[in-house]
Amino acid sequence: MPIDETEDTTLYAVVMNHEEQYSIWRADRAVPAGWKEVGKQGRKEECLAYINEVWTDMRPLSLRRAMAAAAAESAGGSS
Repeated sequence: MPIDETEDTTLYAVVMNHEEQYSIWRADRAVPAGWKEVGKQGRKEECLAYINEVWTDMRPLSLRRAMAAAAAESAGGSS
């Protein structure tokens, strides 16, 4: 039976992977391989609000880097 989210008192941790993508993870569990805690813990709604505030660019880090490199290359070649 699902828990009503208004009654969920589980403590969560905000985690981030190597691509700077965010998620939440139960704080009482080991963080999965490839993820690290970012220092924010709280109830689900608090953690999701934090993610909404800090994760302003949903593109993976590798894509952002590739796009920046392509933009720099095209800017350098347009003289």
